[in-house]
Amino acid sequence: MPLTGHCLCKAVTYTADVDAPLLTGYDHCDDCQRQSGSTYSLVVVVPKEKLSTNGPIKKWKGTADSGNAVYRWFCSECGSPIAHEPEAAPIIALKGGSLDTEIKKTLKPDTEIWTASKLPFCQEHLAKPFEHMPQ
Repeated sequence: MPLTGHCLCKAVTYTADVDAPLLTGYDHCDDCQRQSGSTYSLVVVVPKEKLSTNGPIKKWKGTADSGNAVYRWFCSECGSPIAHEPEAAPIIALKGGSLDTEIKKTLKPDTEIWTASKLPFCQEHLAKPFEHMPQ
């Protein structure tokens, strides 16, 4: 079943033509904390080539610790975060909260990344932890 989702105002919609995500997890990096406005970002990772989008997406270019670009996608109408896309990798991390409601209910996060940036009051392990990105 494909993964489908949209922004808050529904101006941006997307479909990831996959049977299942490559990874579903909690991303504790500082940038994801800031983009989500929370202690971490729930991410659903899919191959870039499997994602199709419609609507007014704006991309902001940031720099990862590796020095490579990371593009943060959001709706240019309502500002909802949609995804982050590491330029140097063939994947894109959809923001779990932007998935359609019935799909969100079926998610089973199994991984934590960037636990090196995990906030001290959030120290209970939510899933399989990696200090940075899994290798």
